[in-house]
Amino acid sequence: MQHITDPIDRRLLDDFQRDFPITERPFQVLAAALGLDEAEVLDRLARMRKTGRITRVGATITPGAVTASTLAAVAAPAEQLEDVAALIDAEPGVNHNYQREDDWNLWFVATGPDREHVNDTLARISYRTGLRVLDLRLVRPFNIDLGFRMSGTARSVPGPRKVDRSAMREGDRPLLQALSSGLSLVAEPYAELAQSLNRDPDDLMERIRALHQAGIISRLGVIVRHRALGWSANAMVVWDMPAHQIGAAGPALAAHPGVTLCYERNPVEDVWPYRLYSMIHARSRSEAMEVLTKAEAIPELEGARNKVLFSTRCFKQTGALIQPKEAAA
Repeated sequence: MQHITDPIDRRLLDDFQRDFPITERPFQVLAAALGLDEAEVLDRLARMRKTGRITRVGATITPGAVTASTLAAVAAPAEQLEDVAALIDAEPGVNHNYQREDDWNLWFVATGPDREHVNDTLARISYRTGLRVLDLRLVRPFNIDLGFRMSGTARSVPGPRKVDRSAMREGDRPLLQALSSGLSLVAEPYAELAQSLNRDPDDLMERIRALHQAGIISRLGVIVRHRALGWSANAMVVWDMPAHQIGAAGPALAAHPGVTLCYERNPVEDVWPYRLYSMIHARSRSEAMEVLTKAEAIPELEGARNKVLFSTRCFKQTGALIQPKEAAA
């Protein structure tokens, strides 16, 4: 891919977006696989983080596993868009905020430790902006494991994982929050994390393994910024179809080449009828539309009306809020 010309950097981003080693010196494991020394791996990752190609080396948490979240949208007047976006970004629970090409032009994800926290976030945004907020709650995911390959070859995405919420133990929330924010790029990141949480390093690594095995941690590894790496044409495609068809259409759409995310959400009566959501991350609009044209031919989607919302700007992209900020402090 033209944005990553260095073959070692490509391998770092291709091979370690998931299943990151949970061991005393994980970057040493990466170094051995790449034929480098540990210091160079750390330097390369630090450089890519500084230049905005990656956000962190850390975890993504399965939506709904230990937190509440929702996709939301507002229709901001063009002359107020910047101010409204800033008000949305100021909410600690908002971890993604994008401008999209639609009358509903600001789309964001609100997260929190429970549904009440999310509701409060949406209520504050509505009050402070004076705008209606669409609350588009997740019903079920079909593919939420977002990953990107630098080599241009087809990516291999694991199937949906069963989540065992009973695996949670006392002290896991602050651990998950820290992993969601990212590991330090040091030789012994788990030891440093354990010290910051006043935990034993071996116990901490065992908890990370258990949470990953339970599906609560959906992915542990290098988290890339897809826009900075060339996926600049990102389309959210929403599909209007009866609820009883989603069970067949969702998996078929999720398996379609070029579709990077797929899930069902609740519609909003008389305002937003769409139930099935998909994301297409492409290098150009024509490439994205080609993926969509082929997706429209999927038999399970026959007769479904769709709407395409290209994103034009990213205002915010961080990890999820797992515990209130005051608890994290």
